[in-house]
Amino acid sequence: MENKAGKFAKIWHQWGARSFCVALIDVFLLAAAVYISYALRLSIFLENAGDFGILAVGTSYVAAVMLSFVLWGVYKVYWLQTSVEEMLLLLKAYVSAFLVLLAFYFLYPRSFIVPRSVIALLFLSGFSLLAAVRLTWRLDSSRTERHNDKKVLIIGAGSAGVQIARDMIRNNEEQNVVGFLDDDPAKKGKNVAGVPVLGKLSELPQLIRKYKVDTVLVALPSAPVSRVRDFLNAAVPLDVTVRILPSLHELADGRVTLSSLRPVKLEDLLGREPVRLDARQIGGLLAGKCVMVTGAGGSIGSEIVRQMLPYKPRSLILLGHGEYSIYTLLEELALRKTDIQIIPVIADVADVRAMTEVFMKYKPEIVFHAAAHKHVPLMESNAREAVRVNCLGTWTVGHLAGEFGVSRLVLISTDKAVNPSSIMGASKRIAEMTLMDLQRQYSRTSYLAVRFGNVLGSRGSVIPKFERQIAAGGPVTVTHPQMVRYFMLIPEAAGLVLQTAAIGVSGRIYVLDMGTPVKITSLAETLIRLNGYEPGRDIKIEYTGIRPGEKLFEELFYDKSHVDETSHPKIFCAKITENTHDETQNMYDKISAILQSENPAAQIAKFVHEYHPALGK
Repeated sequence: MENKAGKFAKIWHQWGARSFCVALIDVFLLAAAVYISYALRLSIFLENAGDFGILAVGTSYVAAVMLSFVLWGVYKVYWLQTSVEEMLLLLKAYVSAFLVLLAFYFLYPRSFIVPRSVIALLFLSGFSLLAAVRLTWRLDSSRTERHNDKKVLIIGAGSAGVQIARDMIRNNEEQNVVGFLDDDPAKKGKNVAGVPVLGKLSELPQLIRKYKVDTVLVALPSAPVSRVRDFLNAAVPLDVTVRILPSLHELADGRVTLSSLRPVKLEDLLGREPVRLDARQIGGLLAGKCVMVTGAGGSIGSEIVRQMLPYKPRSLILLGHGEYSIYTLLEELALRKTDIQIIPVIADVADVRAMTEVFMKYKPEIVFHAAAHKHVPLMESNAREAVRVNCLGTWTVGHLAGEFGVSRLVLISTDKAVNPSSIMGASKRIAEMTLMDLQRQYSRTSYLAVRFGNVLGSRGSVIPKFERQIAAGGPVTVTHPQMVRYFMLIPEAAGLVLQTAAIGVSGRIYVLDMGTPVKITSLAETLIRLNGYEPGRDIKIEYTGIRPGEKLFEELFYDKSHVDETSHPKIFCAKITENTHDETQNMYDKISAILQSENPAAQIAKFVHEYHPALGK
C-alpha cells in the first residue's frame, strides 16, 4: 500500500497540480463538445440522444483524446506562453485520437448508431473549444505581462517609427508601446500599426505623466538635426530613458531595426547639421599624393587620416611622438585593408635632424601639421615646452616643407590664439605668425592655418573628464558658472580642415564656423542626466575657480569686420593687416629668444602684443 502511495505521489509531483487542473478542464470541454454536437443534430434537450449512443460515444471520445494528450505530451506545455508550435502539437494529438475513433467506428459499424453529422460536429466543436480556451489563457497572460512591462512612447509615426513599433510587438519585447507622438494633424487620433497617435511632439511632458511612460524612442531619422536637437534637449530632463534612431546617412544600408536604436549622446544634444564637403576638390588635392600628418595619433590628426583614405593618396606618413597612439591607429587602419602605403614615423617635430631625415627620405607633397601641446593649465607651468613644440616645431616642419618643395602645409590652430590669455594660446599664435613669415620665404609652398574651438571627446578635453567624475559618483567640477566654450564634432572639424586645404589661399588664416557657444555648467548637467542621474540631487556640481591661462569666453576673430566668406558656408578667412606682416618677420630669431629666456612668458609678451596673461588669472 505504501509503495502504491509513493508511486502516486511521484506521478503527481512529475505531472503537477497545474497539469491536473488543465486535464480536468479538458474533460469538461470534451464533454461539452459531445453535448453541443448531439444538440445541434437532434435537439437542445437531447430526448433521443440515448438511442444514438451518446454515453458510449462520449465516454470513448473523452477517454481517447485524454490518453492521446498524455502520450503526445500536451500536458507538459506551458500554455501561458503558447505559440504556433504548441497549437500544432495540440492538433496532432487531437487528430490522432479522432482517427483511432473513426477507425473503430468504420471497423465495427454496429457498435455505435451515430449520425455522421454528429461525428463531423464533434471533431470541429471539440478542437475549437480546446484551442479557444488555450488562446484565451495566452491572451490573458499577454495582457498581464503588458501591464507589467515598461511603457514606451515613440516620437514620429512615420515609416521609421512604425517599423520600430511593429518590431517590438512582433518580437514580444518586454515593453508596451502606449502610443506615437506626431505633428501631422491627419494622424492625430488615428491608429498606426495598431498603436494610437496620442498627440503632438509639444505634448510630450503631459503625456509622459498621463501614461506613466518609462522610455521615449525618438524615430525621426530624416528630420533636420536642429529639430531633433531641440526635441532631445526637451526630453532628456523629463526623468525617462531616451533612445534615438540615428539619421538616415548613419544607418547601415538605410535599414531601420530595433538594434539601430541607441542611447542619446552629447553630440546629439549639441547636434550640428552634417557638413557637406566637395569630394571633387579634396580628391584633386590628395589623390595620388604623398601626404604627411604630424600628430597623427591625436584626436584631430587621426581623424584627418581616416577621412583621407577614400581620396586615395599614394602614401600616408603617420608622424607622432607617442608610439602607442601611432600603434593604435595602425591597428585600426590594418582592419580597413587599404592599398594605400602607410608609413609610421616616431619623431619629435622640434627635432631638426629627425625631421630633415623624414623629408629627405619620403618627400611628402602635402603636410597637415596637427602636432601640438594643447592643455592650457599644463602649459602654464611648462611654458618652454609649449614654445618648443608649438612654435619651434611649427617652424621646423614649415621650413623643411619650403626647402623640400611641399606644395601645401596646413597648420591646425585654435581659437585660443585670438587675444591669448594663456601660454598655449600665445604659442599657437606664434605658430600662425611663423607660417606668415615662411610664406614670404618660400612662395612655391602654400601655407595655411585653420582655427577652431574645442572638439567633443578629444583627449584632455572636459567631456571625458566629466564622464570619469560621473562614473565615480561625483562631484563634477566646473571652473566657473559663467564659463562658455565653442564645441564641434571631431569628424566635422577634420572634414572642414580637408576642405580648407583644398580651397585655401596661400598665407591666410581660416576660421571654422563653431556655431553657438555652450555654457560648461549646462554641459555638465546634460551629461549627468544622460547617465541617468539628476544634477544636484544624485551628482553634485562644484565650482573650483578659473585656472591660470583660462578665459570665460573664447573668441574666433580679432576683428569681425576683417573676415571674408569663402566658397564653403562653414569656412571663413581672417584678413591680415600690413602691421601683422611686419610683426611676423624673423620668427625663428624670436622663437630662439623665447627658448633661451629664463622667463618665456615675459619674452612671449614682447612678440605677441595681444597676449594678456592677466585675463586668465
